Amino acid sequence: MPVPELRDFLDSQGVKYVSIKHLLAYTAQEVAASAHVSGKEMVKTIVVKLDGKQALIALPASEKIDLDRVSEATGARKAELATEAEFGARFPGCDVGAMPPFGHLYGMDTYVTESLTHDREIAFNAGTHTEVIRMSYDDFERLESPRTLGAYKAD
Repeated sequence: MPVPELRDFLDSQGVKYVSIKHLLAYTAQEVAASAHVSGKEMVKTIVVKLDGKQALIALPASEKIDLDRVSEATGARKAELATEAEFGARFPGCDVGAMPPFGHLYGMDTYVTESLTHDREIAFNAGTHTEVIRMSYDDFERLESPRTLGAYKAD
């Protein structure tokens, strides 16, 4: 079952979504394969620090993050990965590394790569390493209002 904050939020907004249970998996590519979701549609949620402030970056599982490009796209002087010790407590009820890309639920800004905005549907961890949520990208964008990282596209 998705973490209660996420489930309650999606239900309160009348969003159509599907919850997909899968075998235990940790990397976004493993989750995509286990849940039978395209790596292009599977969202990898990464916690970064932009000039010291934590934010979420959502990108397809098939892409790699490039912190120099994130810094350039966000205008941050410094972009770096946050450690699990730094962000773990921000996501109560979530397994570490299985955070959904809804930063506003956790007091964080959310950024998406431009390539993700072209997907009709996306899937993402539902707060556990054994379940994903699949929903329309349009609904995600309407609910989260993420900032797009422009022409960012990691090689």
